Amino acid sequence: MKTLLALSTLCFLTVISTTTRAERPNIIMFLIDDQNPSSIGAFGGDTYTPNLDRMAAEGMKFTRAYVSSSVCTPSRYSFLTGRFAGNSHSKLYLDAVGGKENQGLPNFNVALERDKMNVGNVLREAGYTTGFVGKFHLNSKLDFPEFYKGKGGWSDIPKDASPGPETSAQFKHNERWMRRYLNTLGFSWAKNVYPENIHSPYSMHNPEWTTVAALEFIEENRDRPFYLHLCSTLLHGPDGSWRKSMDHPLVTGEGQVESLPEVMTPRAELLQTIAEKGLDPDSHVAGEAWIDDSLGAILRKLKELGIDDNTLVVFAPDHGRDGKASVFSHGGCQVPMIMRWPNEIPAGLVCEELVQNIDLVPTFFELGEAKKPDSYRIDGQSLQPLFKTGTADTWRDHLYLEMGAARATVTKDWSYIAVRYTQEQIASIKKASLQNLPKSMSYIGRLGIGVRGADHPGFFDEDQLYHLKRDPKEMENLAGNRSSAGRLREMQSLMQQDLESIGRPFGEFIPGKNTTEPGQLNEQIDLVKQLEIKGKTVTVPNALRNESDASDESTDQSTGDDKAKRKAEREARRKTRQATRSNNQNDSEN
Repeated sequence: MKTLLALSTLCFLTVISTTTRAERPNIIMFLIDDQNPSSIGAFGGDTYTPNLDRMAAEGMKFTRAYVSSSVCTPSRYSFLTGRFAGNSHSKLYLDAVGGKENQGLPNFNVALERDKMNVGNVLREAGYTTGFVGKFHLNSKLDFPEFYKGKGGWSDIPKDASPGPETSAQFKHNERWMRRYLNTLGFSWAKNVYPENIHSPYSMHNPEWTTVAALEFIEENRDRPFYLHLCSTLLHGPDGSWRKSMDHPLVTGEGQVESLPEVMTPRAELLQTIAEKGLDPDSHVAGEAWIDDSLGAILRKLKELGIDDNTLVVFAPDHGRDGKASVFSHGGCQVPMIMRWPNEIPAGLVCEELVQNIDLVPTFFELGEAKKPDSYRIDGQSLQPLFKTGTADTWRDHLYLEMGAARATVTKDWSYIAVRYTQEQIASIKKASLQNLPKSMSYIGRLGIGVRGADHPGFFDEDQLYHLKRDPKEMENLAGNRSSAGRLREMQSLMQQDLESIGRPFGEFIPGKNTTEPGQLNEQIDLVKQLEIKGKTVTVPNALRNESDASDESTDQSTGDDKAKRKAEREARRKTRQATRSNNQNDSEN
């Protein structure tokens, strides 16, 4: 009897345990590239996104969602780890900025670490099958040198490579290389992966290629909990490139292929539908509708397999488009995010709390009942308390953002930005010509995307304060206003708290080995604001150029005078030495 009772108890506990595991949700993180809220109908955009609009109606829309950094590599790092990119301990980042005694400069210089402290590995260890599809952009030769050696190593493809079988073979080789790389990082499965941004000569978007791999993964794992990190290459690049890509259906991340998988709406049919809706199929709408159609294929597959209700789908971009490489909210770090999970999230919910991409991984760990290693650093917090009503009594009151030499603190009403260059950057800026000044003073040391925020009058200011409700596009810097002094101190105090938590120096907030205090670049800030900056083109006004030329002439004249003086002094010393030698010789002869 006791044996029978024990056996019954064991069977009961096994059933309970199995049921608990089965109730864990499937999770799909659908990560988009470069997307503003205006590209989604549910956020007020004049476009065609029926699946995203339905997803928002059936789930929760976040109106104050942010990414921690506004270019793809550091942002994607945070999506995969739950950490600020500035807390990366990859060899790539440490090589770029040094140890903890130095100020960090998070941008394209981070990578996933060898220790597998990422969502794919931790959920896999918790019993999930974890998959990766699409754009990665976090490779590192310093962290994984073995992947760059030998016959199976990374194949460098020249930018001017010609399309053809040989180049396609190189693309295919690198795609298989990426699968092995992701398996080493801890993902169970990877397929149809782009190592980075799309690469010439096959630089055309192909969402069908990534979608077919995502559908395959979902189908294969329908009967067990899975996590899928699905990363599109859209909406990267100029608007026109999206529509142009539609005319090249056989170009993929493994070169040219023989056929297009029939998993989405035929391209011509989608363009016709856009036109029937009264929108221009040759405009930005083409790309926005195209990525939406990929989402539609995913949602249909979940419904078809009967796993729709218990699958959490998260849709978010890695950053905005207009303010890329800045820490502005508008068009930069503030992004449109939507979640849908019929079993747990009420339909039509709107969340206005301050949330961030670092919050997603801890959310997934909680839902997946995953135990993270003690050494795993997470900077975010689980979003689950928001799932029932869209709000929580003890939710955070501010966010911390980082991008190169800039940091930001954001509350619901205010944004404070601090730009603090390192000693090396200060020296470089002071030596820069007018033409090169914008590049030197951009937060990430680049023209193009590095100065997209320069259309904001305060972009180069060392201290910036914006009232987000009155000035949502952050065009009026209030940091110098006496009436805002109290608010400025309050925001700086919040930033101080976050910087202390991170533990790296930054400007005068936390002095360190290579930090500097503000006030050293007043002249350069005044000059750079007078330049016309459009993408990679810098135009120096004639008046400023004339002043610079006059200064250069004065400097040249001064330099010339100094050289002549030094030459005369050298000649005088030479003559003195000659006279001395002559006198000595005469004395000897006498």
